[in-house]
Amino acid sequence: MDLVSNIAIGLDSALSWSNLLYAFIGCLLGTLVGVLPGLGPSATVAMLLPATYQLDPAGSLIMLAGIFYGASYGGSTTAILVNLPGEASSVVTAIDGYQMARKGRAGLALSSAACASFFAGCVATLVIAIFAPVLGRMALKFGAPEYFALMALGLIASVALARGSLVKALGMIVLGVACGLVGADRGTSALRFTFGIPELADGLNIIAVAMGMFGLGEIIFNLQTEPAQRSAMKTRLRDLWPHMKDLRAMAPAVARGTAIGGVLGLLPGGGPMLSAFSAYALEKRVSKNASEFGHGALGGVAAPEAANNAGAQMSFIPLLTLGIPSNVTMALMAGAMMMQGIQPGPTVMQEQPDLFWGLVVSMWIGNLMLVMLNLPMVGLWVKLLSIPYKYLYLAIAVFCCIGVYSLNNSPFDVYVMVVFGFVGYVLKKLGGEPAPFIMGMILGPMLEEFLRRSMQLSRGDPMIFLERPISAALLFIAAAAIIIVALPTVAKRKDAVLEEE
Repeated sequence: MDLVSNIAIGLDSALSWSNLLYAFIGCLLGTLVGVLPGLGPSATVAMLLPATYQLDPAGSLIMLAGIFYGASYGGSTTAILVNLPGEASSVVTAIDGYQMARKGRAGLALSSAACASFFAGCVATLVIAIFAPVLGRMALKFGAPEYFALMALGLIASVALARGSLVKALGMIVLGVACGLVGADRGTSALRFTFGIPELADGLNIIAVAMGMFGLGEIIFNLQTEPAQRSAMKTRLRDLWPHMKDLRAMAPAVARGTAIGGVLGLLPGGGPMLSAFSAYALEKRVSKNASEFGHGALGGVAAPEAANNAGAQMSFIPLLTLGIPSNVTMALMAGAMMMQGIQPGPTVMQEQPDLFWGLVVSMWIGNLMLVMLNLPMVGLWVKLLSIPYKYLYLAIAVFCCIGVYSLNNSPFDVYVMVVFGFVGYVLKKLGGEPAPFIMGMILGPMLEEFLRRSMQLSRGDPMIFLERPISAALLFIAAAAIIIVALPTVAKRKDAVLEEE
């Protein structure tokens, strides 16, 4: 009965006219950023964080969530019709989806992607509704040592699952933690890393940093790599409905993709992209017709689409139950919650059930909205690709500046955004991922706080982390993850799975 009553609370919140509007806006913007190459959900969420400051907490989170999982839908449309993935997780979909379109099966490819995403999203939301309260109750029993170990595991896992050099990923984490510690120490009020700049006494504005790295940084990078225009495959609305035999054929692939996305979405550093690549690799391995992959295999579209949507929505569980963001977009959502005075973690379910369950129920509503937005409006989304990126970047840059300035009416925040825009560009050129940096900046101060509390409990004895079973187990897993990923054979296999080419 608890589940029924909780869903009733969520329905009451999610079905209000304001929250329905925010869900629609989020899904619409998510589809748009999924269609247009060069934006992505992280950049869009970062740019819209200032706008959500004036909204109520439930509405702002519902809209930001819609952007995140909506981008997984939108990216598949252009990947199939134009062979131009708008979102990284749709790169795999383009491999077989575009080949299906070239063979006159664009309608089947689009409908299978939509059905797979809708099914996976609904299942993932149901899993959240069932298991999130259990994890939340467990998390309430955690003390400072357990939270320290959990956050250390989150940072290590994001390093282990990052693409490219392990050393570079570790460097990005350390740099992010250092930037997160800028400002006055919480315990002693001593200034750290401020270099005599009084505006840094309150620390770096996470929104300004995120908008710089994911907004301006992406603009600078994409101006060098603007994709060429491509002609689109045309399809009719009546061709979009799959036959029963097609549904039966793709059902196993959808089930496997949903399961993989559900598991990998929980992991720090996981999410839609890793889920999609892993699901495609598994589907190709278990398929009886492996030779069809790369030439228009239905499973090559259904499996990664199910996985990326399941991964997107399952990544909400660590944030809402443990307070640990599993990817950069979740880290930005954690920042949005903190802006609203809400501490991510298990207390959200206890203190603000309407917010938590309203967000969960809005995911079901959002998945239905996305199906209605994507299939009938295929032609419109493809026409958006005719707008050259050089005409969009100036508007995006102006929007970023206005948004950052409006937070505190501070020109200094705009300077911070510009500086980190160039930092993000340079790091990307050097092969450094911005995601571990942002996660380090979000979790760094929390990691320090729980370390300090643990040392106070033990009177300076670090053995407290090994004497308590849960913290010892989490630290052991973190150490094992780093050792395993550092092995040459494992590193090669990881890079092969995460390769986007």
